[in-house]
Amino acid sequence: MKLEFTEDALDNLPIPERGWQYHQDHGGRKSVKGLALGVGSTGSKTFYLYRKIEGRPERIKIGPYPDLGIEKARDRADELNREIAKGSNPAQSKRERRAELTLGEGFAEYVDRYCKPHGVKGWAEIKAQFDRYLGKIDPTARKPRGRAPSKPDCAVDWSGRRLSTIKKTELSRLHSDIGAAGHRTQANRVIEIVSSVFNRAKSWGLYDGTNPADGIEPFREVKRDRFLQAGELPKFFAAMAEDDSENFRDFVTLALLTGARRENVLTMAWADVDLAAGLWRIPDTKNNEPHTVPLTREAVAILKARQPAADAENPSPFVLPAARGSGPMAPPKKRWAALLKRAGLADLRLHDLRRSMGSWQAKTGASLIVIGKSLGHKSAAATQIYARLDVDPVRESMQKATGAMMTAAGVKPVTKAKRARKD
Repeated sequence: MKLEFTEDALDNLPIPERGWQYHQDHGGRKSVKGLALGVGSTGSKTFYLYRKIEGRPERIKIGPYPDLGIEKARDRADELNREIAKGSNPAQSKRERRAELTLGEGFAEYVDRYCKPHGVKGWAEIKAQFDRYLGKIDPTARKPRGRAPSKPDCAVDWSGRRLSTIKKTELSRLHSDIGAAGHRTQANRVIEIVSSVFNRAKSWGLYDGTNPADGIEPFREVKRDRFLQAGELPKFFAAMAEDDSENFRDFVTLALLTGARRENVLTMAWADVDLAAGLWRIPDTKNNEPHTVPLTREAVAILKARQPAADAENPSPFVLPAARGSGPMAPPKKRWAALLKRAGLADLRLHDLRRSMGSWQAKTGASLIVIGKSLGHKSAAATQIYARLDVDPVRESMQKATGAMMTAAGVKPVTKAKRARKD
């Protein structure tokens, strides 16, 4: 039906009993080719552009009336007509946008097609980070007697947004907000996740736009250098001895004496331990390579004490079995926190036990090559932190160099026992 679009005419259009009835903008000086108004049986009214594009009838939604006025609807229809005249198809572009991946779908593809097949360690943790800062929290993820998971105030839910709608300006703002909330390292990880999702989607032909993470400067990260100091060790061992769980005590001690990662110690299997040779083979590490750990005499003693009896029925395959079920021991977060409280230690994490082994190796003169080998580092850069954890090896080296220079110069070096004279 054709009529001149005026507010009076559109306000008084009859409501069809069912379906939709369409009216074409016609007769007025300002009428626009193809502009139409659809009236639904519920009374809703919507502007459309009807055109044949490449011989195919297309209907392109413009917006609702009266929220969108007649003149603005005509302006938008003019813009669409100009795009059509240039050879584009706005309807097809709209269909492609609707078919485009959302960020949530892109992340799922990234996990299923890259992380899992390529053995990316910690993909479950990556997913938890995505849900916490970029997506939706899974309400079923709540542990028994645990707190309900929640999103921080600086987080967003972009899981339903199409990839092309996520702009660099807002991603940069999210990065800044997370950093301002005191989580600079986490802010950098969020940018890395987004960048990976976009890059993988592009490489798989699922997205052909730009990556909004490109060019966002990460916050400077300072490598953690906390380890158990000499004065802390007596308090630490005394507090550990007070715990009533043998599993926990042995876990902490083995983590400290092997320098292995928490997950590897928790899942240590008897099949991978050779007590006669004093070796523990970790078949799958963070570096996706096996690693053999030499066991100290103290570690061997703990393992021998835990070894199942030869006539034991259905022994656990794990050195540290779970209290319930057939799996390995769970991360002892509450017991660890209680141990630190008893020992009066602050800012000490389970991973710092691994760093403690490397640090004490450095303090006792081990080379970085030996430290890296014992901890299973894949690159020398990962071991560099131990070169600066303690000043004693540095002082000793400088003292040796100073003594050599003084001797070469014919000057008697100052001995350790000699002190400066008091006035």
